[in-house]
Amino acid sequence: MKCILGTYVTLAVYYPLISSADLTVASPFSDNAVLQRDMQIPVWGTADAGVEVQVNFAGQTRVTTADANGEWRVDLVATKATSKPLEMRISSAQSPEIKITNIVVGEVWICSGQSNMAMGHKVIPEMKPLVSKTSNIRSFEVERMVAFKERDTCGGEWSVGPPTSAVAFAFAYHLQLAADVPVGIIHASWGSSSLEAWMPRDMIEVVPHFKTMMKDLDTNTTTREKITSILEGKQPWGRKDDVFLRRQTNILYNAMIHPLVPYACRGLVWYQGERNAQNMEGMVKVPWYSRHSGILKYGDTLNAWVRRYRKEWGNEAMQFQVVMLPGYGETLAGGENTGSEHPGAHSWAWMRESQMKVLELKHTSVTNTIDLGHLKNIHPKDKLPIGKRLALLAARDTLGHKIVAEGPMMKSVEEKGGRLIVSFTHGSGLKTNNQQAPEGFWVTDESKKWVRANAEIKGQTVELHTEELKKPRYVRYAFAGKPNVNLVNAAGLPAYPFRTDSFAP
Repeated sequence: MKCILGTYVTLAVYYPLISSADLTVASPFSDNAVLQRDMQIPVWGTADAGVEVQVNFAGQTRVTTADANGEWRVDLVATKATSKPLEMRISSAQSPEIKITNIVVGEVWICSGQSNMAMGHKVIPEMKPLVSKTSNIRSFEVERMVAFKERDTCGGEWSVGPPTSAVAFAFAYHLQLAADVPVGIIHASWGSSSLEAWMPRDMIEVVPHFKTMMKDLDTNTTTREKITSILEGKQPWGRKDDVFLRRQTNILYNAMIHPLVPYACRGLVWYQGERNAQNMEGMVKVPWYSRHSGILKYGDTLNAWVRRYRKEWGNEAMQFQVVMLPGYGETLAGGENTGSEHPGAHSWAWMRESQMKVLELKHTSVTNTIDLGHLKNIHPKDKLPIGKRLALLAARDTLGHKIVAEGPMMKSVEEKGGRLIVSFTHGSGLKTNNQQAPEGFWVTDESKKWVRANAEIKGQTVELHTEELKKPRYVRYAFAGKPNVNLVNAAGLPAYPFRTDSFAP
């Protein structure tokens, strides 16, 4: 066993497909499983070529024949949510029956990313009281593993209880309150992994830098031999080997995501980006693990990744919820290195802007965390509000709840009498959470000299002015590594960062 941020996981033991002689069913199907409600449910596995396979579940019977590769699949019709335990029976004439018990039907989500998704809920004091209130939550912890080729199986099994991840647990807890149905979380995360670690190989056709990264991996004999040596060596792995594996390209997807496809789910929560925020441009050659999109190309890469996953699942309406990187004070070289609050620094502000690019795609959302985080700790513990905000968005976007789920978003900026008037959507009840004037607004003109703005709330707008500039033209709000912010709407949700200029970083 190995402890990673308070979460104990088995790293090197593979759980086989549930099987009976030559008949198997895919890894995500085990006792205690949660199946997605109101959606076609694929069930798949292997058998001898030409063998007839029968699946019985909730009054449905589906029959198919294993193809020449020994693969079979049936699609069950959509089923209503239920907490009543159900059974699935899978059989063929040549093999004993496979029986999967204590299945419920509700909302299923995949939660993935790197260390801030992996952080365990046991290190979050305010989450301890929630553990006893999780009878409606189940989880599947995907074993942390890598593979050079796409695998059909993964380690893990369903259990009754919350996922180890604090963010995933907080999300599941609030979602089951909103939905009043069972919630199943498939947790597949690994610290310090890049977006590219979770990308299928064929994305080399649409992401040029990923093609370069895959070529590096394919031709680097030393790296490949080391990976093989670790996998075949003494278990469990030491920390150094663990870090080496999780920072590689593509091979996390092969072992941890591909075996889940096409398990029916509502969507995927993605909390990742810290690794890709190591530099602005990406593809730094030294050290080797800094090869990734970088901040400025992350948005386009993320969108390509979302489109590819939707294609993999065959579901263009698959929800993707991205967790914005929270406040953090470290800045990169270049830019105006004037501290964690300055909008000209090369900070996580630029990564947040890249993450917001996902909103160009339908069925996506970004959970705003700009008021959270820690100046010096890249692993802050304020995970409970993140889960709650994720659940608000899911309740609005997938449960049909008519609620306010987002903070104010900049709609327009108008110049008037030497002042800039910022209008917002989701701005009803615009206020500050400390009864002080709004903070975090900076303005400039063509000089590109950023100065703090005086801000006043006027209805659903904020008026900006400064004595330092006669005619301010551009605004940056909360566009800094760790800005001080206090602007919220009536629901208490924070305003999203934005900038109106197009200056290069």
